[in-house]
Amino acid sequence: MPVRIETPAANAYRYPLLIKQLLHAPRATALRQEIVYRSIRRHAYQDLFARIDRLASGLASLQVEQGETVAVMDWDSHRYLECFFAIPMMGAVLQTVNVRLSPDQIAFTLQHAAARLLLIHRDFLPLWATIRDRLPELRTVVLLDDEPTGGPLPSDIDTEYEALLERSTAGFEYEDFDENAVATTFYTTGTTGDPKGVCFSHRQIVLHALAVLGACGGAAHGQSFRHGDVYMPMTPMFHVHAWGNPYVATLLGVKQVYPGRYVPEELLQLRQREGVTYSHCVPTILQMLMEAADRTGADMAGWKMCIGGSALSVGLAKAALQRGIDVYAGYGMSETGPVMSVSRLLDPPGVLPESVELERRCRAGLPVPLVDLRIVDPSGTAMPHDGEAIGEVVVRAPWTTPCYVGNPEASEELWRGGYLHTQDVGSIDANGYLQLTDRIKDVIKTGGEWISSLTLESLISIHPGVQEVAVVALSDARWGERPHALVVPRVEWRNRLTADDVRDQVGMAVAAGTVPRYAIPERVTFVDTLDKTSVGKINKRLLRDRYG
Repeated sequence: MPVRIETPAANAYRYPLLIKQLLHAPRATALRQEIVYRSIRRHAYQDLFARIDRLASGLASLQVEQGETVAVMDWDSHRYLECFFAIPMMGAVLQTVNVRLSPDQIAFTLQHAAARLLLIHRDFLPLWATIRDRLPELRTVVLLDDEPTGGPLPSDIDTEYEALLERSTAGFEYEDFDENAVATTFYTTGTTGDPKGVCFSHRQIVLHALAVLGACGGAAHGQSFRHGDVYMPMTPMFHVHAWGNPYVATLLGVKQVYPGRYVPEELLQLRQREGVTYSHCVPTILQMLMEAADRTGADMAGWKMCIGGSALSVGLAKAALQRGIDVYAGYGMSETGPVMSVSRLLDPPGVLPESVELERRCRAGLPVPLVDLRIVDPSGTAMPHDGEAIGEVVVRAPWTTPCYVGNPEASEELWRGGYLHTQDVGSIDANGYLQLTDRIKDVIKTGGEWISSLTLESLISIHPGVQEVAVVALSDARWGERPHALVVPRVEWRNRLTADDVRDQVGMAVAAGTVPRYAIPERVTFVDTLDKTSVGKINKRLLRDRYG
């Protein structure tokens, strides 16, 4: 029998893993560090702590009780950072509302989460006017305004954020409670049906922050997030807590820069003015930033950038490295809180051949601490980590969501066999690197063989005339499915990039033995844009419906 710890002293503190515990280190070491919101506001961490307390006090004065849901609709801001802490620390539940969903979907998520109070940016008041009658249980609305005028509020608004903080007291007393209490909730959209709610406890968020900090702080050759960095998110704060990085940044006590709504030129200006060194985003945002830098001459050198949400293609990574960006991939999903793995170089940059280094930067990467990551066959049997075997990626980690809120059938499917099923297909090599090959639903099945759409996209992306590419399945009477490449050409190639150029690009990989001959796209279609989801991922469901 394992030896138990002796009976603890009567006054020994049990130290629940609550979000408030993340603030101890920065309170001791970073009081003068800065928080910046666009060109509108700049204050120190000591002001951040006071504002967190005032927000909690203000919400309590509005009768927010433990366990009740407080919803937020804002752009990335200092206010959102304050909500990340104050709302769960007082025992309420923070709902981060995806403002890019349709009005009907937003109304559904607010209803489903039983939101009682809403903090809403002025930009979203027209949307609010269309859904407020469907939310009778939402009793209080607080306006978020970048430049409060002090004038009369709209009739359906109860108070304004800065006015609420101004009349509230600092020094709020945060009780200890069960670390497994729900801290946050938000909704993930699938290809069908209503958005599905996921939730995370205090314990899960704290452990996720520590694991991400350990993974990013332990990198030997770049691809890191450490003391001395200046942080600016470019993944919305409504999307899985901006991948958990605001919690990590605050724990580290680094300077934080919040950009509001994403405008590429303004992001580049903020980066230059504030000395930003670390960010994260989806591939689409990186592409937009590089195009804006080409127009404006902005310098991007020295910017560490983690790319997730969609696969990082070799072509995009190469273009970023040429601009001096330390670019690399991370992997996760809404249900996993989100970070499961991060790509890191085990050799210094420049030691490996360029093609090998690019490929490693684009892998889904190495598991972060505490993550049990496997690939399994359809029966659930674990497959070897030899870099060759292909299976579905399944995972266990202390911060993976335990369920879809109010959806037991989907929850059981998500967790069948005791592992969270990602619906992603990949391989794991002997060093532990995960390489994704596709989503299960995106694999192209041709003549009894599988073709990875992600592999084809990465190959095609290397062509200098390709700006963006998506590959979807094209129905075929003989072979079942054939690959169909949808290509957005670069501006200077619009009138000269041909379908044969694209096929020849894949043909070079065929000649090298990298992919089989049947991987050459049956059809190539040039398009102006690719459909995106609400969080900036390429929407292959819509593309399949339209072009497949």
